[in-house]
Amino acid sequence: MTPQVPDTFHPRIINNYISFTNSEMTLLLKGMKYNTHSKKRNWIQSLSLEAETAITQLPPRERVVYRKLIADRINKLIMQNPTHQTPCNKSDDVNPKQTKRKHRYGDTGRQRNPIVILTTLQYVTKLQNFVLNNNFSTINAEPTSTFQVEVRQTIRDSKTLIPKDTRRRYVNMNSSAPSIKGLIKIHKPQQPIRPVMNWRNAPAYRL
Repeated sequence: MTPQVPDTFHPRIINNYISFTNSEMTLLLKGMKYNTHSKKRNWIQSLSLEAETAITQLPPRERVVYRKLIADRINKLIMQNPTHQTPCNKSDDVNPKQTKRKHRYGDTGRQRNPIVILTTLQYVTKLQNFVLNNNFSTINAEPTSTFQVEVRQTIRDSKTLIPKDTRRRYVNMNSSAPSIKGLIKIHKPQQPIRPVMNWRNAPAYRL
């Protein structure tokens, strides 16, 4: 039932009760960076708008010629695709979002970058266990807005280091608390997580 796994790709299923259909497994075996070939129904219209946007950047005397060329190509595409939709590859005829909702994936970063497959509940539980088992302190209030105010005040007070006309580049306008992602360590007992923090939206990231 399960297709042969290439030597360079090793999905690791932690639970015995997790199963995929043949179509889902075929899609997974292509790798997590594989891009399906299906297109949106209005892709030709979007292509026309993008082409017109590019044409407006050309000198005025050249725009008419390129509009005529693109119009011919668009009409040809419409004749070749009456429904304005390119059919996807039969081997990709599976809803990737449905597969993603079904289970959770994690790249361990070791052992030839295998794909780890486990249920969402397991993934959340491993994250919670990591927090509980490492003596983290939890708080009831969201401190991001308060910290953002302190960061802005620090920037304003640092007149020598940060000139007034460059303050904006050091402020993260839409700041939020850092997020955590867990990569599964399949080479260790109980498969704990390796935490990866995303600080790009933190108030002091640019500073």
